[in-house]
Formats: sequence, C-alpha cells, structure tokens
Amino acid sequence: MYKPQWTSVLSILHRASGVIIALSALLLAGWLGALAGGAPGYQIAHGFFTSWFGQLLLFLWTLCTFYHLCNGIRHLIWDAGVGLELSTAYLSGKIVLGATLGLTILAWWV
Repeated sequence: MYKPQWTSVLSILHRASGVIIALSALLLAGWLGALAGGAPGYQIAHGFFTSWFGQLLLFLWTLCTFYHLCNGIRHLIWDAGVGLELSTAYLSGKIVLGATLGLTILAWWV
C-alpha cells in the first residue's frame, strides 16, 4: 500500500495552492468590477466579503498565498542544489508550514 511522503504531500499542496490563488483572481476581478459599478455594487461586495463565508475565503486565500510563497522560496533553494538531503527536506517542509502559519496569523492580527 502506498504511503504518501511528507515531501510529496507538500508538493501537491504547493500545486493546489497555486490553483486556488489563480481562481481567487476571479474574486479580485469581481470585487474590482463591483467597485467600478458604484455604491450598489460596492455594498454587495462589501456584504459578501464581511460575511463569515467571505472571511473564510479571504483567510484561505491568505493561507494559500503565504504557503505558495514560502514553499516557492524552498524550491528556489533546491534549484540551487542546497537542502536536497532527505532530513533537510523534511526540516525545510516544517519550516515552510511554520512560516505559513506565522505569516497568516500576523497578517490577520495586524
């Protein structure tokens, strides 16, 4: 039976976060369109983004953005040939997750 490896799970999450970021561009475009439409459109967008569901989407977008950024830096370091040993790869994955959570909490707290 196949057991997913830590590095493969993080790689899949990197791809998934990239897709989520790309799809969230549609929300951004909708928000900009609502702003351009005047007060009624803005009120609708504001109502959506301040609802619990809108806040959840924004939180997940923030989480995905920071994860994709941190893991992208990790991949750049790997491209330089550094940190490819299995123990280092596992450690850097844990650092990526910690940095992701820390940056997301910091962004929402400030």
